[in-house]
Amino acid sequence: MKLETPTAHVASALTALSRISAIINTLQELDPLLEKIMDIAVETVGAERGFVLLTDENSELRPRTARNISSENIQDITNISNSVVQRVLQSGEVVISYDAQVDEQLRESESIILNRIQSVACVPLAIKQRPIGALYLDSIAQRSGFTETSVPFLTAFANQAAIAIENAQLYEALREENRQLRKQAREASGFSEIIAQSPKMKAVFDTMNSVLDSDATVLIQGESGTGKELVARAIHYNGQRRDKAFIALFCGSLPESLLESELFGHKKGAFTGAMADKKGLFEAAHGGTFFLDEIGDLSMNLQTQLLRVLQEGEIKRVGETHVRKVDVRMIAATHRNLREFIAQGRFREDLYYRLNVINIHMPPLRERAKDIPLLAHHFLKKYAAKSKKEILGFTADALDEITGYSWPGNVRELENTIERAVVLTKESCLTSADLRLQETSRELSLSAGLTLMQMERRLVEKTLDEVDNNITQAAERLGVSRRWIHYKLKQWENGQN
Repeated sequence: MKLETPTAHVASALTALSRISAIINTLQELDPLLEKIMDIAVETVGAERGFVLLTDENSELRPRTARNISSENIQDITNISNSVVQRVLQSGEVVISYDAQVDEQLRESESIILNRIQSVACVPLAIKQRPIGALYLDSIAQRSGFTETSVPFLTAFANQAAIAIENAQLYEALREENRQLRKQAREASGFSEIIAQSPKMKAVFDTMNSVLDSDATVLIQGESGTGKELVARAIHYNGQRRDKAFIALFCGSLPESLLESELFGHKKGAFTGAMADKKGLFEAAHGGTFFLDEIGDLSMNLQTQLLRVLQEGEIKRVGETHVRKVDVRMIAATHRNLREFIAQGRFREDLYYRLNVINIHMPPLRERAKDIPLLAHHFLKKYAAKSKKEILGFTADALDEITGYSWPGNVRELENTIERAVVLTKESCLTSADLRLQETSRELSLSAGLTLMQMERRLVEKTLDEVDNNITQAAERLGVSRRWIHYKLKQWENGQN
């Protein structure tokens, strides 16, 4: 066997240290990292075999990787080296012997003698003096590089390896935490979180299911408080982009200059206060979904830039001249009438058609009478648990008041009303007094300027909604014949008011 000169040994050790330093910056997953650590240690010291032990969640040492030891024998070799490993962990110092058979400290170890181990080295792996495991190496046929001069190298090597292992463990923990958070987000944003049984909401669910695995742009329209963002999240977290980012932005929350920087990012020095390059939200959403709420509030300038994102998949940071490619699915929402905005010159018609590939109309709560009791009980259960109160339900009067109220603020108003009632009530059931609603009877929501025929249509549609489209019951409530209702429905279906 060719022996290394001291200079060659030092060079080999430095090369090994350099390699482990490079690994720290390149390998983030624990198992591939341990494999590489094992390779470098065996090669540098010239060991025939070895393994790495790490403490598990129960603080017990477990073998994680090995060289020249079969998976079936790994536990046996762990037992063989147990006395050496325990000595290292207790002392916190390197144990090394180039002739273990005559070494006074090791010759009493029965396993060393029985297995004819010639050379052995074991070094503790520790983070800030906290032991996390050990690196064990030995040889049977030859002594190789097991010398006292190896101690400084093994100590330095173990220190760097421990840092790399800790980084990999932190990375795995963060990845698992992120996986759990995404799972929770998917569960919280699933269809099951949208409480509804009404026919109009079932139509919304049908459309949502149809677009889950598509990249088509979606425009969600409806009054404030109807749950537009909840639908957007459900589409994302149940679709093919579920493992990527979902980013939401309310377009009316910032002035145009700041909104542009938020959306597209900016270059350092582009404006006062731009102290560094900044990635915009479109770049942050790359591969995922971008939800723009109240799209009708965008300025014409930003509408033009948004159109380029939709057409070309390109953005340009404020202050930059070159474009960047982004891959995002766009879901937009508004409570405004964009067609009227187009007629008034306040919204680009080409942008509207780009956004309105798939249209989802969120019905107001007053058109979802069947859903109101379901939602009310859902929010009651939610906030009673949060407030740690035992509330059994609603009194009959309270439930009648809930179903008879027009809910101009829609689901958001209903949720806020129930939360407030739960906090204030001193009863075992919520009462009408707890609800503090301004209206005490069901009222038909009408706007000024409606014709008599339009009012007639709204009354019929509202009545049908309340009885879950049962034409016989609707006819009885309105005092008309079933045939009359059928005639009116066909008339309205053909576009006649």
